[in-house]
Amino acid sequence: MSSTGVVLPTMSTRDRAPGDVVAAARHAEDLGFESVWVVDQLIAGTGVPVLDSLTSLAAAAGATSRVLLGVGVLVLPLRSVVWVAKQVASLQHISGDRLLLGVGVGGDRHDRSWAAAGVSPRDRGRLVDEALGVLPSLIAGSPVDLGSGTVQLSPAATVPPIIVGGMSDAAVRRAAAFDGWFPIGGPSDIPALRQRVAKPLTTNAVVAVEGDPALPSRASIIRSLVDPDGMFGFPASFAEEALVHGGPAEVGERLAAFEADRVVITIAAGDWFRQAELLAEAAKLTEAARAR
Repeated sequence: MSSTGVVLPTMSTRDRAPGDVVAAARHAEDLGFESVWVVDQLIAGTGVPVLDSLTSLAAAAGATSRVLLGVGVLVLPLRSVVWVAKQVASLQHISGDRLLLGVGVGGDRHDRSWAAAGVSPRDRGRLVDEALGVLPSLIAGSPVDLGSGTVQLSPAATVPPIIVGGMSDAAVRRAAAFDGWFPIGGPSDIPALRQRVAKPLTTNAVVAVEGDPALPSRASIIRSLVDPDGMFGFPASFAEEALVHGGPAEVGERLAAFEADRVVITIAAGDWFRQAELLAEAAKLTEAARAR
């Protein structure tokens, strides 16, 4: 499954706590997924715990040896760029250079994160541009003048691919200057998205595969996706369109329509481990469809 990633169970719903990230990462690697990913939120919905993204990736790194490790996407304005660089360099060292560093400005929905971090969301674009201007050099261990003095971090590390998230013109500009783009869009959007940025395209699919006894009804899944205090908070019309739901063959066929360089799959509901197994089956059907 050379181009298929899966989001680890670091986030929860109202009726499901975060899962065993270490076991999930091992399971995904054994199933042949190209990459495992984590979401990044400081404070998610009401009563919806979400584990720290980089800590979760460190745990996954120690439990695996081959699978790539992605964060999709790290909300840069909520953090000191020096600490981000230190953590990224450490993750690269621990994992053997397996990190995929998704970065972005962050969204408006979880306003409590901005308040808790003491950062104004109005400054986020400027803060991201400033961070990206020095982040690669800091990770690489080069001396960097931060205004208050020169900083040189150790250990130095290989700079991971930097994949920019977002749909704005500013996100497009940033993606064009780095290693890839992670927009939000369905299969029908991808041709137009490719016209905007001539860099590798990563996209996300929200999936629920039948064949899992723990999978609730489609209506229940949609309610979870649109819950305004939940992890997703999708508009109802978008949730109906975005959810890829069906048996492995149907899901595989729909995933084959995502003509992106990488598809990162969010498991919408059910038992994460069983869903991952069914997704692996669907992904093999996808690869077979693309080979025809």
